[in-house]
Amino acid sequence: MTLPSADVLVVGGGNAALCAAITAREAGASVALLEVASEWQRGGNSRHTRDIRFAHPGASAYVTGGYPEDEFWDDLLRVTGGKTIEPLARLVIRQSADIETWMMDRGVRWQAPLRGTLHLARTNIFMLGGGKAMMNALYATALRSGVRIVYDANVQRLDISDGRFKCAELLLAGELSDITAKAVVVASGGFEANVEWLRRYWGNAADNFVIRGTPHNTGTMLAQLLERGAESIGDPKQFHGVALDARAPTFDGGIVTRLDSVPFGIAVNRDGRRFYDEGEDFWPKRYAIWGRLIADQPGQVAYSIVDSRARGLFMPSVFPPFVAPTLPELAEALALPVATVCETVEAYNASIHTGRFDPTVLDDCHTERLDPPKTHWAVPIADGPFYGYPLKTGVTFTYMGVAVDDSARVLFQGGEPSSNVFAAGEVMAGNILGQGYLAGFGLTIGTVFGRIAGREAARRAAA
Repeated sequence: MTLPSADVLVVGGGNAALCAAITAREAGASVALLEVASEWQRGGNSRHTRDIRFAHPGASAYVTGGYPEDEFWDDLLRVTGGKTIEPLARLVIRQSADIETWMMDRGVRWQAPLRGTLHLARTNIFMLGGGKAMMNALYATALRSGVRIVYDANVQRLDISDGRFKCAELLLAGELSDITAKAVVVASGGFEANVEWLRRYWGNAADNFVIRGTPHNTGTMLAQLLERGAESIGDPKQFHGVALDARAPTFDGGIVTRLDSVPFGIAVNRDGRRFYDEGEDFWPKRYAIWGRLIADQPGQVAYSIVDSRARGLFMPSVFPPFVAPTLPELAEALALPVATVCETVEAYNASIHTGRFDPTVLDDCHTERLDPPKTHWAVPIADGPFYGYPLKTGVTFTYMGVAVDDSARVLFQGGEPSSNVFAAGEVMAGNILGQGYLAGFGLTIGTVFGRIAGREAARRAAA
């Protein structure tokens, strides 16, 4: 069966895909969007989000202060360690400045800054109703504008020859179908839900990972692009991975399964030993490295331990913590070696340089002569009851993707940009995120490059 053709075909159903589809339609192109999920599960990882980072000059009803482009760039440079393509990164930062108004004009509603949310009230704007409400608004706008949306559309193959797209082949209602278009935007996410693919780089450790978002991001379109000669970019072992409650479901647990207790206590592996600086920097700039840190630990598991003074300093967990009146009893409840945990906590407590504890700043509470150190928010774990959370690696999205230029064109072998193949979102985020993460930045990349891809695809279709 051959589906009606379109000027622009968008493969994917999350934020980047909708931004591309809406922009292309507003530019006058006919647009078809293929979403692999059913309508009730549409939106990919975007439906699990709640905020987006953007450059802005000052406070408003939705943010508490300004976030200039230079500070945004400095933050990104620090978390990536310089592993970013600067022109593309600066492009994203610069074009993020109108995200608040652009999305509001297309039905998204914001809310006043929230407390206890990773110190993001100044830098990030929060959707009223979260990511699902944002996606519902964008889908409604797309439909009103005339975008043709096809659900349960499992794209199997992209017909690309010499860097030029011809048609897509898909399974629809159990029947093999195809659709032609003058240009295609691939915005179908990474390969994090493909455990077999993760296992190529992580071995059997990948079997212990939890996938925070959609089970549909299996990397099929990424594999198709690479097989057709697209240049890859990014380290295949790098991903946005958080410390997730080990009791979370394997797929689609979303943001509520993340644990933010780590900076306010210590994290130990299954042997009862600390393995990284829990207070290295503000949590929005470090929370997304902890999944990968846990992935390197025995059994890909760790444990966050705090005492009663830390309660209320972080967002409540969706699963109740393990609670015990004494530290040995907590270690026993967590099935950790009791003597080692007590020794670890004693060494940590003894190393603390007493300062003025302040969770809102990089305070002067730190350890001395302890390896690994704790750079900030180091206070004794001494006041019962004691609380523990089991942690696993929660993978959000993978960083290996396809190389693009500043027009979102996919680069093929030799660095030659395609004339009609574009990419946006997680499938190309590795151009900008070589490692590390800033809270809310994935949506920023998807919004900016989605709009660029949609605009350029429509322009190509009209040529």
